[in-house]
Amino acid sequence: MGLFDLFTGKKRPEAAKKKTEREIARLARLVGEKMTQNFDRQEAIEQLSAMATAQSAAALLKRFTWSMDPSITDHEEKDAAARGVVAAGEAALEPLRAFCVKADSLTWPIKMLKQIVPEDEIVDELLGILDEFDTEYVRNIEPKKQLLSVLEEFKSEDVREAVEPFLTDISEPVRYAAVTTTFAMQNPASVSALVEAMGEEESLRVRNRIAQGIAEAGWEVPEALLENLAEHLPPDFRLDSGKIVRVA
Repeated sequence: MGLFDLFTGKKRPEAAKKKTEREIARLARLVGEKMTQNFDRQEAIEQLSAMATAQSAAALLKRFTWSMDPSITDHEEKDAAARGVVAAGEAALEPLRAFCVKADSLTWPIKMLKQIVPEDEIVDELLGILDEFDTEYVRNIEPKKQLLSVLEEFKSEDVREAVEPFLTDISEPVRYAAVTTTFAMQNPASVSALVEAMGEEESLRVRNRIAQGIAEAGWEVPEALLENLAEHLPPDFRLDSGKIVRVA
């Protein structure tokens, strides 16, 4: 430390940076620990929110890794933390993306992303998160289901192409969500993928959803798929001139 620093009390940038990092780490521990006193945790959320940086956003996201009773307090704290993340703006995007990959639920992260990312870019952001998932077994299927459900809102070719692989996901609830989102795209180009998925489908619920959706849309089934489709149609449906119809 130079004489000017000594007499003015100013700190070098490196020292100030380290102090800030230590402070954020301390506040992150308070936010991420369920056993912290409510007052201390809420004060930590306020302090981190005021910083509005990528580091403070990452620390605030720790509040979404656990829940508490009463639920009203839990919601209030998470709402405050969410506002703090959003206050960081684009600086919060990288911490949010990293959090989404390992989160048990994407309900809050998606809410935050929708407030930060411009409307014409949010689809690409959500599809980027979906790219982090495959169709194999995962312990927690909720993030995939939540993403697929949210994507129902965005009718586009990019969404249709990204969602179709999940028609054959190993999880039945994920497959059902993928079928629902595929139909929300209202694109007959999905007929082949839907019919092929039905041919592999063991769940009557999913097969019924596919058959019902194609019948209601009035889409024609490619001739090459008709024979295989006839073998896998649910009991309440039949083929009529290349279309699926419900049995009266």
